[in-house]
Amino acid sequence: MRMKKTTTILALAVLAAASTTAAHAEKVLMLPLEEAVQLGLAQKKLDGSVKFYLSGAPTPEGGTAIGEETANRRTASGGKSKEEACHWVALSTLIALEEFAKKRGANAVVDLHSSFKGKVYKDPVNYECHAGNMLTGVTFKGTYVRFGQ
Repeated sequence: MRMKKTTTILALAVLAAASTTAAHAEKVLMLPLEEAVQLGLAQKKLDGSVKFYLSGAPTPEGGTAIGEETANRRTASGGKSKEEACHWVALSTLIALEEFAKKRGANAVVDLHSSFKGKVYKDPVNYECHAGNMLTGVTFKGTYVRFGQ
């Protein structure tokens, strides 16, 4: 009887560990930032007063750097494709950066790049998104700049 109980407990522990591992399985996607920006503009969640320039993308000449910021957002992955969840959380992160930029008098975020657990991903077109079965996350780091005036 005791052996059967121990075997049952062990089997449940193995199943729990396997389901936890599956729940945390993560896919890394590289997606165009412009899709998230256009989604935000179409839904009027971004007002367009702040422009976003990924690292390596052409930027206007001049400008005054105002400071750096890291913004990190997560969203529940359920009910969305991995791409939809990524764009949704990227948009949420861009909204935060837009608000921070306006408070500082900036009209752009330059050298915008993804950063995940200290690993930097720089690309002039795409951002990095970590899409799990439970949570999807994006972390952006960039420099606030005031161009013109």
